[in-house]
Amino acid sequence: MANRKKEVYKPKPMTEGKRNLIQGLLQEYDIQSAEDIQTALKDLLSGTIQDMLETEMDTHLGYDRYERSGEPNYRNGTKSKTVRSKYGEFEVDVPQDRQSSFEPQVLPKRQKDISSIDDKIIAMYAKGMTTRQISEMIEDIYGFEVSEGMVSDITDKLLPRIEEWQNRPLSPVYPIVFIDAVHRATTTTTPGIAPGSWLFFHLVWYPSWARRPSR
Repeated sequence: MANRKKEVYKPKPMTEGKRNLIQGLLQEYDIQSAEDIQTALKDLLSGTIQDMLETEMDTHLGYDRYERSGEPNYRNGTKSKTVRSKYGEFEVDVPQDRQSSFEPQVLPKRQKDISSIDDKIIAMYAKGMTTRQISEMIEDIYGFEVSEGMVSDITDKLLPRIEEWQNRPLSPVYPIVFIDAVHRATTTTTPGIAPGSWLFFHLVWYPSWARRPSR
């Protein structure tokens, strides 16, 4: 049986929204490596999903988290859950209710993989997204499982987080790092290089008017 060719991801065109999001990650998280990028994206995902779960619980109980209520059912702490995304694993605290009748929809019980929606969540932080577009994105994430009222409540919950992200102060200069690699079919006699090594190199570019950092 012939080996199945591994599918190679083809990047989508760079848009202004993506460019702004990348610049924001560089500023907010002091990105130095690919691992730093994954950490930043996981942070965005976990915080957003946490807010969405809290809003779902508010809707389920019929009152906000800090409101007093005489209802027999109420919040009963949280339960930690490890979630898998395209950018790695992270934890979220899933809210619990006393009667155990809460059924999360953005992160259903016994489901841990969110790779089908993580890009949609991150896209909401792109500069230029209107409130209506964010609501439409949330509706797309949930599908037809939720009411317009819940979509509106989740939008209201996420807007302050998204607006804070979009309006934070930015650095006046963003260096651009180009990274590439060359595969060398070397032999064991090549000093300091293992057979079949990948040789990596990078180039850091600054605008001509920018002051370069001292070494």
